[in-house]
Amino acid sequence: MSDATLHATSQNPDDFAVQIADQIESFLVAVAEIAKGDEPDSAVPFLLLEVSQLLLAGGRLGAHEDIVPDERYEPDSGPEQDVDVLRENLARLLEPIDVYSEVFDPYEPRRAPVPARISDDLADVVTDLRHGMAHYRAGRTTEALWWWQFSYFSNWGGTASATLRALQSLVAHVRLNQPLEELDGLDTDQPPMGDDTLEFEAGRVMAQEIGGPLGVRPGK
Repeated sequence: MSDATLHATSQNPDDFAVQIADQIESFLVAVAEIAKGDEPDSAVPFLLLEVSQLLLAGGRLGAHEDIVPDERYEPDSGPEQDVDVLRENLARLLEPIDVYSEVFDPYEPRRAPVPARISDDLADVVTDLRHGMAHYRAGRTTEALWWWQFSYFSNWGGTASATLRALQSLVAHVRLNQPLEELDGLDTDQPPMGDDTLEFEAGRVMAQEIGGPLGVRPGK
């Protein structure tokens, strides 16, 4: 991409920067609306859709050549917006299935799965994206794209990917009529556990018990 394109001030919908910013803005707005809890029956399907679309923007940023910012040091983007309310609302909304297990790095051998929370993950992703959006809205387009690309590699890309895997797994369990087992006692403040321990922790929660409230219906 040329420097002129990165610095374009027009809102040409074909511009790479405009497309990325639009996808990120759409995700931020959608997650904020979902977190309000006005439509709990649609929470999981909507999150699955929104995270999937966000990762398309991330893939485009990841495949792009390195974006070099204008300044050697990042300009001050102002105070960070608090995401605690968003995190807490998502945690309440997703309480039955908020905690899941993930492998932090699939290329590191013998790494045990670790507990994570969808609500924490989404709040962290939102924090990264808002930071770049502050630059974008201030007219620092190159800085915004650099930040989104850098943080995609360093944080939000992996976090969103893990969240998507958890959401996709949940929907698949319900749609395929495969009971979800409850991870009683599994939480993010305990040390990593191996597969055997995770299996041992599993209890009995049928997919139907969470499918209805969270908007996911089992297949026939």
